[in-house]
Amino acid sequence: MFKSIKHTKISDEIVNQIKSQISEGMLKPGDRLPPERELVNQFGVSRPSLREGLNFLVAMGFLEVRGKRTYIKSVASESMQNPLSLLIKADTQKIFDLIEVRKAIEVWGAFLAAQRATEEDIKQLENIIEEMRKSFEEGRSWEKQDADFHLGIAQATHNTIQTHIMSTIYDLLRESMAKVFKDRTKVKKLIDQHYRIFSAIKNHSPDKARERTLEHLNYVESEVKASTVRKE
Repeated sequence: MFKSIKHTKISDEIVNQIKSQISEGMLKPGDRLPPERELVNQFGVSRPSLREGLNFLVAMGFLEVRGKRTYIKSVASESMQNPLSLLIKADTQKIFDLIEVRKAIEVWGAFLAAQRATEEDIKQLENIIEEMRKSFEEGRSWEKQDADFHLGIAQATHNTIQTHIMSTIYDLLRESMAKVFKDRTKVKKLIDQHYRIFSAIKNHSPDKARERTLEHLNYVESEVKASTVRKE
């Protein structure tokens, strides 16, 4: 994955290589870095040099440490996620602003994904949607797979910025869907719509992918509106 370090500023080279892979989309938000011992071997550096480089990336917000593992962090997460969550909790009408943003990002994203998706991307989307279907049929929580599907489409665009933005609103997606879609008939419709979007991406049909994603998000918006009316 990484190249052996041959320059004097070892920690800087470690930082540059990891930042480059994040920029190129080879390392995505949520990806876990290999264990320290493996990284030392890949880079061909000492543990102190590796730790110095990783600590610098953590300080810059590119990495985060959870327990004993180090993960790639969404570069937008701290600056966007918490304030957005607070806004929506303070004013439930802001969920419609989120849906508008999703339309702007995801409709075009599906178009690009249908053009650019690799066989690996398509297989990942297929696995996610199948797991969502199984979870639903077995009465288990399906919201994670729902959010994973939309994040997977963003990853299939191979646009690093889009992937990071979608990763930032990932938790908001899960929370909003869980609150609105409790009726099994409606969840079934969501899953069917996901299959239609997936089919268009798999067949590399950008216009159909765009149309089906907009149809899906319009349906989500209509159900959110209906849910808001019921609460009032």
